[in-house]
Amino acid sequence: MSLQNISIYFALFIMMYMIIVISFYSVVMLISVIQLRKEYKLDREKSFSDYTEDIFTKPVSIIVPAFNEEAGIVHSIRSLLSINYPVFEIVVVNDGSSDCTMERLIEHYDMKEIKKVIRRQVDSKPIKKVFQSRMLPSLFLIDKENGGKADALNAGLNFSHYPYVCSLDGDSVLERDAFLKVMKPIIDSNEEVIASGGSIRIANGCDIRNGEVLKIGLSSNPLVIMQVIEYLRAFLMGRIGLSRHNLLLIISGAFGVFSKQWVVKAGGYRTDTVGEDMELVVRIHRLLKETGTKKRIVYVPDPVCWTEVPETMKYLKRQRRRWHRGLFESLWSHRKLTLNPRYGPIGFISFPYFWLVEFFGPIVELSGYIFVFISLFAGGIYLEFAILIFLLSCLYGSLFSAFAILLEEWSLRKYPKISALLKLFFYSLTETLWYRPLTVFWRCQGIWQMIKGENGWGEMKRKGVSQ
Repeated sequence: MSLQNISIYFALFIMMYMIIVISFYSVVMLISVIQLRKEYKLDREKSFSDYTEDIFTKPVSIIVPAFNEEAGIVHSIRSLLSINYPVFEIVVVNDGSSDCTMERLIEHYDMKEIKKVIRRQVDSKPIKKVFQSRMLPSLFLIDKENGGKADALNAGLNFSHYPYVCSLDGDSVLERDAFLKVMKPIIDSNEEVIASGGSIRIANGCDIRNGEVLKIGLSSNPLVIMQVIEYLRAFLMGRIGLSRHNLLLIISGAFGVFSKQWVVKAGGYRTDTVGEDMELVVRIHRLLKETGTKKRIVYVPDPVCWTEVPETMKYLKRQRRRWHRGLFESLWSHRKLTLNPRYGPIGFISFPYFWLVEFFGPIVELSGYIFVFISLFAGGIYLEFAILIFLLSCLYGSLFSAFAILLEEWSLRKYPKISALLKLFFYSLTETLWYRPLTVFWRCQGIWQMIKGENGWGEMKRKGVSQ
């Protein structure tokens, strides 16, 4: 077979791959549009006032793992303390911080050490001390040996008193009604829903004071703007469509509520993976299928958690490498689910999608970019293929992103200024030209790191989102 034929077959493979991916996203997009509009028509007409009474709600333990979060931990906890929810407790887990995270909390909330026997339901590193606020008895602080985020969540799980637990990042700020909204499907389903995740939005550029979002804004940093678009596409299009048919494999570790009973049954969070949030959801799905239990895991678009994202390529690159490694670890650990009839749609739809599109997608895309670049110099039939691949790439990336912006304005309307929406729309059309190739390259670097056996992912610097 000649080199020319090989090149043509390779180009056809890339084109067919992208057509399949675009078709899948188009179906998911359609499901998302129908579901989102249906839910918001109901939600906006129905008050959440009934859910503010403790007789209708379920108590929640909010677990906040904190490692070197002194920049924003006090404001984040202040935000949590002001949420509109009847019964909850906050358990901050200091995971061996080397800064003043613990000292700030103890001083600001007047915390005293208490003696408490903690039932060990899942494994975690030893706990050194437990503190409780004198001002706010529902606020606790656990000081433990460093073991990573998953280990900190396990320690908080062991300590927690309530039947539902929420994992929340230490640099996050919740909207006041977020818990009422994220718990609504659990309450309404009579506990058929055992896990519920909310939306994550980007706080960079917003005016946040004392843990409260005063004004929603948009950063002037192009990297941050592209991440806003990326988050909108992932949450408003991808997760709504998958959640509609109980195919969701990810609930963001930044904001998700779980039935404590099922988390404990599944064995808690795994500490040997960088993608502990996805891995836990996959393990719970697997446990449900293997025990023949009909429960659901859902995504709710309205409850919003605002969090800080990287503002430089250095830290964004580290994050994307880490995410891709975490994706592989979750998929590989549970690879027996792939195309296994025992696991139903999870095995036949969700796992093939995450393998073919999310994990191997960057490799195919990077190959496509290289092919397009070489074709610019080769000319002839290669240039024709290159143009087709580029147009498909624009449809796959930029146009879907642009549609996510329109969907945001059509439904949630979190951005009050038209100028912000126009800026998002303009940047979304440039995604294929610079941002997507960058993230594809970084994700491929994550795969290469795995092949070489590199485990470190580097420190993530945070400025704090609240003033």
